Amino acid sequence: MKNVKYIFLTGGVVSSLGKGIAASSLGLLLKSRGLRVTIQKFDPYINVDPGTMSPYQHGEVFVTEDGAESDLDLGHYERFMDMDMSKENNTTTGQVYYEVISRERRGDYLGATVQVVPHITDEIKRRMMKLGDSKKFDVIITEIGGTVGDIESLPFLEAMRQLMLKVGRENSLSIHLTYVPFIEAAGEIKTKPTQHSVKTLLEIGIQPDILVIRSHMGVSQEIKEKIALFCNVQTNCVVSAKDVSTIYQVPLELLREGLDDIVVDKLHIKNGKTNISKWKRLVSRINNPKNTVTVGICGKYNMVPDAYKSILESFVHAGAENEVKVNIKWISAQDLEKDKNTAKYMAGIDGLLVPYGFGERGTEGKIRAIKYVRENKIPFFGICFGMQLAVVEFARNVLKLKDANSAEIKETRNNVIDLMEEQKGITEKGGTMRLGSYACTVKRGTKTYATYKAINIHERHRHRYEFNNRFREQFEDAGMIFSGINPDKDLVEIIEIPNHPWFIACQFHPELKSRATKAHPLFREFVNACKKSKRSKK
Repeated sequence: MKNVKYIFLTGGVVSSLGKGIAASSLGLLLKSRGLRVTIQKFDPYINVDPGTMSPYQHGEVFVTEDGAESDLDLGHYERFMDMDMSKENNTTTGQVYYEVISRERRGDYLGATVQVVPHITDEIKRRMMKLGDSKKFDVIITEIGGTVGDIESLPFLEAMRQLMLKVGRENSLSIHLTYVPFIEAAGEIKTKPTQHSVKTLLEIGIQPDILVIRSHMGVSQEIKEKIALFCNVQTNCVVSAKDVSTIYQVPLELLREGLDDIVVDKLHIKNGKTNISKWKRLVSRINNPKNTVTVGICGKYNMVPDAYKSILESFVHAGAENEVKVNIKWISAQDLEKDKNTAKYMAGIDGLLVPYGFGERGTEGKIRAIKYVRENKIPFFGICFGMQLAVVEFARNVLKLKDANSAEIKETRNNVIDLMEEQKGITEKGGTMRLGSYACTVKRGTKTYATYKAINIHERHRHRYEFNNRFREQFEDAGMIFSGINPDKDLVEIIEIPNHPWFIACQFHPELKSRATKAHPLFREFVNACKKSKRSKK
């Protein structure tokens, strides 16, 4: 392909319409036609990255292979397109201003007055085109965060307008995702909010080429024609995106509406036809499970499911491969701390997952839950902090080190979890944890080895604390197996207990590498263990 094609995706009317899912779905469709596609997210918040933001506000922090703390939409991009994103795929207002101000301090602007236009917009355009300039991709999809009309996203939209003018209409495309509400009292769909959203874009100087219309029930041809007339787009470029039972069905809906055909036609791309047969099998398995299992998630961010977004999606992937639907039972770690009746909270679960988290709140509740499933032979899976607390529980109740704890929670004589050596002395919070992909050597003959079927693996990390190797011999003597070790620094990466149906915990975040059509091995085998556990109860 001679020229890189740039597709911009904006959102209107309300937030949380699913721009990330729409971008991922389009990326999947175009990739399936043989195109080299990537997606980038431009977020209007001033934080440099979401690394210091509360999960209650932002949801999970998605970590890339190269250690970038990024928006959770990058997780959707990876899961749908089965490819790794990097720090180049996520830009924030904070990063843009940080770069421009740094240049100004160095005197790079030669005394010029630094302004939003052209200096901020030039930096945004540079970042928008960086992946295209690499010559690795045919199509760059750029998702603009926020909603059209927000003050903070205006520089991004202005940069988008300038870039589209620069590369030409034959090499750029504007897709606007909007919403048409159904007014129950009137008994009809209303298009006025969409018209106003497009009008706002037009005031900025951007004419959408394609409108993707979110709605509860889909939009009729008559509504499409009305929207097209008032929004100055072709009728066939008004694409319906109705609510579906699973996000993995969205690419099939957009394929049915012909979105990828419209895009390649408008961008004058010549390539093969869409082939997503594997994806259709995935959706069929998700929609038609042969059985169900129930997994308890004992965490501290249960009120905001987006805080565990990648974990939840990993269970969808693993469920599909095991031909079961994974139902989630949310178990509040704080409630479990107050109520000593652990069995009541564990009732009905076929397995327990204790996920990541920071700080003391809910810690004792999680430890109580881990003790219960260890003693009652219920499959257990711990991730990051979940692994650390499994170590603390084992130390207290098997090694009888009653004051065992993590140094993050309390300094004791038996801190079986301690601060990593390179973390000591660090005061800044942002981007200073152990981040990104690290090697792990898997021990032969373990359940972990049977799961991965490999000795050398790489997994993504986001943590400050680690297993304290001073206690390793004691744990091994008591029966715990250290089945995964980082070969460079001799750090414990995976633990397991052999005389248990499934008791594995890892320091890294396997959920970050699970893909829609290729579940992560640990999630796949944990769900399989839950399936067997449920069967054995009958």
